[in-house]
Amino acid sequence: MKRTGMLMWVLLGLFLMVAVTAMADDKKTGEKAMPGADAAALWAYIHGPSPYWNWVHWPDRPGLYKGREPHGALLQTFVNKTAQRGVYGMRGVVDAGGIIVKENYMPGPTLAAITVMYKIKGYNSDKGDWFWVKYGANGKILKSGKPAGCIGCHGAQKMNDFIMTSLIR
Repeated sequence: MKRTGMLMWVLLGLFLMVAVTAMADDKKTGEKAMPGADAAALWAYIHGPSPYWNWVHWPDRPGLYKGREPHGALLQTFVNKTAQRGVYGMRGVVDAGGIIVKENYMPGPTLAAITVMYKIKGYNSDKGDWFWVKYGANGKILKSGKPAGCIGCHGAQKMNDFIMTSLIR
């Protein structure tokens, strides 16, 4: 009986240590758990405690730059830390958990849409595992998942991990 009680206390202590460590790691990085393939959850994530506008810009594009169809006349692109390693490191691929957020302005400096590429391991292996979303400026989900238009256009850069902005190799 005493052994069982002692074992329960030891297990409880181990559980609490793991839980506290996990919470401390989340607070230390300032990031919350990654969302799944859910456009509403992704919107909440990129507007959460570490909002996308505080992430780093695309290399050599620190602000608004000239865009092209179907995106805006002006663009501004941000990457989270996971995407940053692939993009800035010229590794040729973004790891799972990588998020690329593009603000689309048309025709002037008025935000028209926000387009997001979010890499989810096993989501769509043939197409780089990217989950695609197009939001209106107000956050309304306009397209999400595996839109044929997004995949078709970006497919021209399959060897560049479906990324059109610039080479990452």
